[in-house]
Amino acid sequence: MENLKKKILQKKAIISVIGLGYVGLPLAVEFAKKGFLVIGVDTDKEKIKKINSANSYISDVPSARLKPLIKKTLKCYPDYSKLKQADVIIVAVPTPLSKTRSPDISFILKAIRKISKTIKRNQLIILESTTYPGTTRDVVLPLLEESGLKGGEDFLLAFSPERVDPGNKKYKTKNIPKVVGGINGESTQLAGFLYSQIIEKVISVSSPEIAEMTKLWENTFRAVNIGLANEMALICHKMNIDAWEVIAAARTKPFGFLPFYPGPGLGGHCLPVDPLYFSYKAGLKGIEARFIRLADEINSAMPNYVVERIKKILKRAKRALCNSKILILGITYKKNIADIRESPAIEIIKILSRRKARVSYSDPFIEKIKLGKRIFRSHPLSRRFLSQQDCVVIVTDHSLDYNFIVHNSPYILDTRNVLSNIKGVERKKIEKL
Repeated sequence: MENLKKKILQKKAIISVIGLGYVGLPLAVEFAKKGFLVIGVDTDKEKIKKINSANSYISDVPSARLKPLIKKTLKCYPDYSKLKQADVIIVAVPTPLSKTRSPDISFILKAIRKISKTIKRNQLIILESTTYPGTTRDVVLPLLEESGLKGGEDFLLAFSPERVDPGNKKYKTKNIPKVVGGINGESTQLAGFLYSQIIEKVISVSSPEIAEMTKLWENTFRAVNIGLANEMALICHKMNIDAWEVIAAARTKPFGFLPFYPGPGLGGHCLPVDPLYFSYKAGLKGIEARFIRLADEINSAMPNYVVERIKKILKRAKRALCNSKILILGITYKKNIADIRESPAIEIIKILSRRKARVSYSDPFIEKIKLGKRIFRSHPLSRRFLSQQDCVVIVTDHSLDYNFIVHNSPYILDTRNVLSNIKGVERKKIEKL
């Protein structure tokens, strides 16, 4: 594989990135910026059309950054027809949950089967899609070897988990440390060498299983601790204790404590999904992942808890939930980004709609959403509109004029503690999660 290493060093290696979403597109852009010829592949024709016209649909990749790369070092296609040209193939396709909340790796399987038809000697294949331990060695490798080539000898194979945090101003693709684990030492070494061309720090581990588990552990750690924070918030509410003040006081301890915060539920692709990939694999080994199960139950129940809190606020105002006007403020899964994947706000809107509330939303990043047959459109925040609501629910803490919102709203449920600095008579309108 020395020839491939030389091609990488000289920026002559052709790199294909399959899946041009929140992981794949930023990665493809980083390689293209460094002078590598990048072949992007995504079966969503609309995405390809946008990229090829330098119209980015991902906030972390501004359109201005795409424009100088298109048709020069970044060429994108809605099919796999150009795959045979690649020296390196990186797979960054979605790995959602099925309807039964078990891992769905069908997108990985489809991509790998396409690769196996064109795979050639001295090629490097890297899987970045989050998955359960053993996928790279036990699932991907046998499919690739159906070509007649031998993994670790004729081609190299590694797993490197994505660590994308959409909207993060400090940490981007190039300065987030990259973990790499290959099926053999040469696979690990060459994959690490490749990523070192665009990423400041690369960490090599002894196997793809270690790399796969690293990704799951990172997000399971967060999900379980958020579940604990949510449970603590529920208990504190019953005891008339401010959970947010408790956490603020606890975090003054300079050792042995990490702050995690309650909220309306988990969102994004990773946190609601990755722990269930972890528990699925544990189950195959006869182990019940009890912490994960409990955290998932608590976190999944938070949208319903938010609705129950809305009902209590309305009851004090002598209003029923049915026919009450409820404004959901923010529907993306995190602040200041246009991403609604697994957003708890969506579930809250669905529950309120089923209970016949007159629900609407306002979000500066999402113009409209379709839930079932109904289309919801974002409402501009005016004095009149806010005053007409029976309850305003802050689900996502976007950067907004909250003084204006509080002043003109009758009642507010703040699920993010964004109104902690509001004082005086206005404070009486506000309830924290």
